Amino acid sequence: MSFPDRKETEVRRMLEGPHPALPPDLAGRATERGRRMLRRHQVVRTIGWLLLVAAVVAFAVWAAIVEPWTAPPPTDTTPPLEGW
Repeated sequence: MSFPDRKETEVRRMLEGPHPALPPDLAGRATERGRRMLRRHQVVRTIGWLLLVAAVVAFAVWAAIVEPWTAPPPTDTTPPLEGW
């Protein structure tokens, strides 16, 4: 049989001992904090989606103007032939 370690003994003593009184408005404060967190997360998510859409639109406009999928026009001059 092993002896309980110091941490386990301390935790058991804390669980058995007198518990501190909770503030009466704790539930209301926790609810309001949760609402603020949800609102903040929703705003951040919305801004992220708007930035993504703006980036896609900017890329589409750039691609339509530049047309990077077409071959560049041929050059009028040939490179110099040195060292042959």
